[in-house]
Amino acid sequence: MTSKSALEVLYPFLHGKEQDPAAVDASLMQSIAEKARESRETSVRFFGEQASVLLDAAKALAAVYRRGGRMFTMGNGGSSCDASHVAVEFLHPITAGRPALAAINLTADVAMTSAVGNDVGFEHIFVRQIIAHGRAGDGLVGLSTSGNSANLIAAFVKAKEMGLTTIGFSGGDGGRMAFGICDHCLVVPTTSVHRIQECHVAAYHILWDLVHTLLADDRGSAISKDVAA
Repeated sequence: MTSKSALEVLYPFLHGKEQDPAAVDASLMQSIAEKARESRETSVRFFGEQASVLLDAAKALAAVYRRGGRMFTMGNGGSSCDASHVAVEFLHPITAGRPALAAINLTADVAMTSAVGNDVGFEHIFVRQIIAHGRAGDGLVGLSTSGNSANLIAAFVKAKEMGLTTIGFSGGDGGRMAFGICDHCLVVPTTSVHRIQECHVAAYHILWDLVHTLLADDRGSAISKDVAA
């Protein structure tokens, strides 16, 4: 088969040939089923392998809030949207009775990120903010589907030097984030960016829930001690 005929088979509409609507629909329905299956299987594997890491991360983040610390979030592109989402979940809990927890989205300040990116380089946009705002006892959550984003790595390294708790969300083999850069790193075992991001969303929703549960247990213990006294 020549190159031209191969393209005609794959993209007949580009060569003036009409597509069969029924065949197109059948192909797309199969694609939907395959992607949904892949998403389910990736999620099952991820949570099966990473549940203990997620619990440890939740305990560490609960400890940050217990000692009066704050959480910072960061990410690039689609992961910057996730960083924003994480911060909003903690700042504005949708479940009645759960308190707002301090969370600062490092991707939110366009003037800051564009100034630093323009003046000294994009890899410094998060580390500069951590140097300015972070303090020992705070937490830093970063999301990168590859685990190799240079600006996240720089911020994580500085944050650990400063005494912050670091939590990473990555994919594939975890990248650099999974090899000593973060205190806790949740790795989605696939190279599909979409499947990685889907698992990240579920994971940080669970992280939010676990943190609030752990803090609520603390408050319950304190109330019980007061009543006993």
